[in-house]
Amino acid sequence: MATANPYAGTVAGPSEAVLITGCSSGIGRATALRLAASGWTVYASARRPESIADLQDAGCRTLALDVTDEDSMRAAVDVVEQAEGAVGVLVNNAGYSQSGAIETVPIDAARRQFETNVFGLVRLTQLVLPNMRRRGRGKIVNVGSMGGLLSFPGAGHYHATKHALEALSDAMRFELRGFGIDVILLEPGLITTDFPGAATTAMAQASGESEQGPYARFNAAVGVITTGAYEGSARLLGAGPDRVAKVIERAITRRRPPARIKVTASARLLVAVRRLLSDRAWDALMRRQYPPPA
Repeated sequence: MATANPYAGTVAGPSEAVLITGCSSGIGRATALRLAASGWTVYASARRPESIADLQDAGCRTLALDVTDEDSMRAAVDVVEQAEGAVGVLVNNAGYSQSGAIETVPIDAARRQFETNVFGLVRLTQLVLPNMRRRGRGKIVNVGSMGGLLSFPGAGHYHATKHALEALSDAMRFELRGFGIDVILLEPGLITTDFPGAATTAMAQASGESEQGPYARFNAAVGVITTGAYEGSARLLGAGPDRVAKVIERAITRRRPPARIKVTASARLLVAVRRLLSDRAWDALMRRQYPPPA
């Protein structure tokens, strides 16, 4: 028996509804709160709905949405479309970092990384596009990373997913422009959330290598360096998730939003350094920061 849609029939006319993934913490939560406070109709979603129940008190409508589950994605989109006619803005934010040397990360863990960060994003976008096209308007916001433009050792799988978003966003921007749909790619730098803790935990859970293995010292250093970047003086070049939320709100209210937006001084600085350095020079810089496996 189908469950009644609690939001059906609540809004008439053109949709300004915003569907946001990954709202249990960080950028997703900050964006949901900011947009709801500004009067947007916000559908905040997360894999575990109990983690976002409090967002209802802030004016958000909450949904269970697992970007690795087809039925979950279809059900969430159906709820929004029945109530609003279409998703007006999709913020593809759900994602995490799988750290560890390439050889030490089990292939199933690598697949999960791509399922969440890339394939789930693509599939959810596919689901909302038909009704966006019928309306002749809409916005897709892909939360990428400066990591789509450069790579740090020990995070190859994560960087690969963010590289993928660069290509996907470029292709979608061209393909959807004629339908009145804008595609915006965010490239945040250091954002002070629980990202480093989650990345280190994912590495520890995925790696089956012994403490005496050839990558043990390297993987341990990756965890320490990642955490240190968020806790040391480098924080001064970063920002909190509210900064990204503000950028998202500004972008979706513009008639002609930019294709790419770098967020934080760390993103602008490191991307500029990477473009200036040759591959050999960049590798030398990385060797000064990370102990090379040997």
